[in-house]
Amino acid sequence: MKFFRIDLLTLLISLFILGSCKNPDSIGLPIDPTKALQTNLIDTATINTTTVLEDSVQTTNASKAPLAYFKDPVFGITEANIVASLNLPSLSAYTIPTGTISVDSAVLVMSYADGFYGDSLTTSYKANVYQLNEPIASKAYYNNKVWSYNSTLLGTKIFSPRPKTKFKITTIVTGAKDTLIRVSPQLRIPIDKNFVFNKFFGASSGQLTTNTVFQNYIKGFYITLDKTRPGVGGNMFFNVVADSSRLDVYYHTVSGSTIDTEKVSLAIGTPHAAEIKHNFTSGSAGAAIATQIGNPKGTYNTLYVQGLGGLRAKISFPYLKKIVTAAQASGGDIVLNRAELVVTPVTGTEIPYVPLPRLTLYRNDIAQQRQLIPDAYAGDLHYILIGSFGGFYDNYHKSYHYVITGYIEDLMRGKLTDYGTFIAPADTTGLSTGTASINISTTAQVGARAVLGGDKTSAYKMKLNILYNRVTK
Repeated sequence: MKFFRIDLLTLLISLFILGSCKNPDSIGLPIDPTKALQTNLIDTATINTTTVLEDSVQTTNASKAPLAYFKDPVFGITEANIVASLNLPSLSAYTIPTGTISVDSAVLVMSYADGFYGDSLTTSYKANVYQLNEPIASKAYYNNKVWSYNSTLLGTKIFSPRPKTKFKITTIVTGAKDTLIRVSPQLRIPIDKNFVFNKFFGASSGQLTTNTVFQNYIKGFYITLDKTRPGVGGNMFFNVVADSSRLDVYYHTVSGSTIDTEKVSLAIGTPHAAEIKHNFTSGSAGAAIATQIGNPKGTYNTLYVQGLGGLRAKISFPYLKKIVTAAQASGGDIVLNRAELVVTPVTGTEIPYVPLPRLTLYRNDIAQQRQLIPDAYAGDLHYILIGSFGGFYDNYHKSYHYVITGYIEDLMRGKLTDYGTFIAPADTTGLSTGTASINISTTAQVGARAVLGGDKTSAYKMKLNILYNRVTK
C-alpha cells in the first residue's frame, strides 16, 4: 500500500501544477513574428545550356580499352579500335626451342571488362586483327591519333558479346592429359599460324634479345570491328593488361623420335592505346549537335552528352548575383541554405539505350583548366562526400541531382568567376566497391550517352533549386 500512496500523491501534485498554468503557450521565450526567419525557394533561376565537344583524352595503358562500332540512331557512328603491343614471354630474352617446330594454333585472348553499351542481342559482331606498321612507344597517346596498319588480315572472329559469361576451353598440361578449364569471360580470335611462325619462331636471335627490340620488330596488333555487319553494333571494353589479354601459341617440336607439345604466351597491352572516332552526321541529332558546336554561345533546349571522348554540356548561371544585390539594396542580405541542380533526360531517349550511369560536374578556371567545384574539393570548407554531391542517375526519379551550395554561393558573391561549368560523362570505376571518386578528367572508359533537357524552353528543363533566408542587417 505504501507504493500506491506515493504514486497517488505524485499524480495529485502534477495535476495541481498543470492546472495552475493559465496560458500554456506562454511557456518559453516569446517570438516576434516580424523577426522570424522565412525560408524562400527560387526554382526559376536562368540557366544557359549548350553542347560542346569533349577534350581529347589520353588512352595509353587505360585499364579498360574500348573496341566499338556503334551506329547510334541519335548520336551517329562511334568507332574505337585497340592498338596493342606484343611482349616476349617473361618480358625478357627468348631462346627458340630446338628441333623442328610446327605451330598448331594461335589464339588472341582478350578478357572483357565491364561497360558494354549497345545491342548485344540482334547484332552479330566481327573482330579483325592486323599488324601495325609502327611500334607503340612508351609515351602518351590520345584518342585522335590515327594508326597505320598492314592490310593483310591476320585473324578474324564472328561473335556475340558475352562480358558476363564464363566458359570452358581445353588447355595443355605438361606431362599430363589435356584438360578442360573454366575461364573468365573473354573474346578468342584465331591468328594466322604462318604469321606467328615466321615472325616469332622465325625471328633472329638478335630480334629476341630484349623486349624493347622485339616490340620494335613485331610492331603489334591493330584490332577493329568489321563495319559491314548488320545491326546497330555497340561499344565494349577489354582488360588489355598483364595476363588478362595475350597471344597463346600452341606448337609442337620434333627432335628425333621425341615429339613435345607446348604452349607459349605473349602478353599484349604493355603498352597499348585506343583510336576513337565520332561521326554525328548519320544520327537524328546530327544537325542539332552541329548547330550547337558551331555556336557555343547560344542556349538550347536539348543537350547531348556522350562517352568515349564525345560530347559534354556547358552551362552558365548569368543572373545569380542579382539575388544578393536585390537583398542588399533593401538593407538586408541572404543566407544560402541549399542549392541543388536537377538534370533530367528527355523522356523516350532512354529506351532502349539507358542514360549514362554517372555525370560529373566541374568548372574551368581563368586558364581554361578543369577544376573541382568547392562542394567536390576536399580542401574547401563547402566540401561534401561523393554520395551527397551526387551526379548518379536516379532510375526512380529519372534524373541526376547535384548539391552545389558552396559553388552557387561563391558565384553569387563574386568569389568565383564562371569561366565555364560543365556536365560530362564520368568513369564508373569503383562504384561497385564503394571506392569511386569525383573524377573530372575526360574519359574513354565509358561508352554510354544521354539526351538531357536544357534551358527553360525545354519540357525537361534543367533546374537550379535555391533555398535561402532573408536577413536584416
